[in-house]
Amino acid sequence: MHISYKPLWHTLIERNMRKEDLRLDAGLTTNMIANMGKEGKHISMDTLARTCETLDCSIMDVIELASDEPSTTGGNDNGKTERENHRERH
Repeated sequence: MHISYKPLWHTLIERNMRKEDLRLDAGLTTNMIANMGKEGKHISMDTLARTCETLDCSIMDVIELASDEPSTTGGNDNGKTERENHRERH
């Protein structure tokens, strides 16, 4: 398993924000934003907390755990992301 930042990019799109907007609003460096664009790259909890605070969202709107192997569920989740499945459960 690894950390994926795909939910963050979806959240930014939903809010009509660019990565640069997030960087400036949250006080992040360009390296932090670049690392979020790399699958499996670890980001500090402080950075994740600032991101969530800036976007006024939960951690599940920023990260998700992704399998290192292709899914073997046989499509039981109807192609939904971990984030969408989480929202349906809560």
